[in-house]
Amino acid sequence: MRYIISGRNITVTEGLKEAIYDKLGKLEKYFTPDTEVIVTLSVEKQRQKIEVTVPVKGHTIRAEQSSDNMYVSIDLVEEIIVRQLRKYKTRIANQQNSRKNFQPAYLEMETDGDEEVKIVRTKKFAIKPLDPEEACVEMELLGHSFFVFRNAQTDEVNVVYKRKGNTYGLIEPEN
Repeated sequence: MRYIISGRNITVTEGLKEAIYDKLGKLEKYFTPDTEVIVTLSVEKQRQKIEVTVPVKGHTIRAEQSSDNMYVSIDLVEEIIVRQLRKYKTRIANQQNSRKNFQPAYLEMETDGDEEVKIVRTKKFAIKPLDPEEACVEMELLGHSFFVFRNAQTDEVNVVYKRKGNTYGLIEPEN
């Protein structure tokens, strides 16, 4: 696997790189050697955070973990990725485009059938044209953490969501 390691508010030392290679190197049994792994280390208010993104055809496998110690965060993020791979293996493996990113031995492994994604509720609603700021107000009034709406300026379906620190995010489709 090819690693792209960067740091925000932290100097990436050789010790940290070795810990990343050691822990995330265990993922090599799942991915082919040309798979790219993007690792971002950051420090925010005494929290040591690691974000790992593995783009594969048709999917993005992503995990983040934070703790008081960067080495603990590295250990925990590897477990999250392995859990995601086990959970979604059948869905990922069934799509031909993404198969070439995974080791054949991994694709042939048996999986637990109880980890299947189940949609337990479907909801339909009218999407009204709003400005993103109006959508945030509507979301707050409903007490939800996200809100789907049609952007009045672009006429595209957008999503606003609540972020940490009482801020908001906006998800727009790419053209």
